[in-house]
Amino acid sequence: MKDVHKSPTEFDRDPGGSLFDPGARAAMARFTAGDDTLALEAATAVRTAFHAVERIRAHGAQGRGLSSGALDILMRLSASTDDGVSIGDLAQSAGVSSRNVTGLVDTLERDRLVRRVPDRHDRRSVLAQITPAGQAWIESFRRPTQAAMAAIFRDFTPDELTQLRHLCLRLAENQHRLSRHLSQNDGTDDTRP
Repeated sequence: MKDVHKSPTEFDRDPGGSLFDPGARAAMARFTAGDDTLALEAATAVRTAFHAVERIRAHGAQGRGLSSGALDILMRLSASTDDGVSIGDLAQSAGVSSRNVTGLVDTLERDRLVRRVPDRHDRRSVLAQITPAGQAWIESFRRPTQAAMAAIFRDFTPDELTQLRHLCLRLAENQHRLSRHLSQNDGTDDTRP
């Protein structure tokens, strides 16, 4: 469903004053054959919001040559210890596969923003570590990102932002539990969110 480019004037308000997407509501009503659409509309709204935030993040990063995935990994590394972070730990914290993170680290390493270093505590392991150039990149990106996020969340109260964060993470928790349950029932070991 291509609803990610809607402007606020294309949303309507229900009788309680809450925003909804009439196109998504109509599509979900057809899909459910008239059953309740609220959970499906909420899922569509989460996706729409995700794409809106990602477009803002990507807009700031594209002029600097990084995808939003690489930017996420670089930000995580900038907050890590001096020793670095394993690919597996990066993957787990970002909620993506190790293979995905390996590709992102390869890209960041090619751009000299990240380097691979031996793990001091386990000679068999390698860690990803942000370079001084990577840290400088993050520093130059910090202010524009803060301004963009302030703009996209304009008029949200601190309580609303806290509730939004809480609800999004509850969704992620539910998905993780469901994934774990499904993998136990089908014999796979995929607990990745």
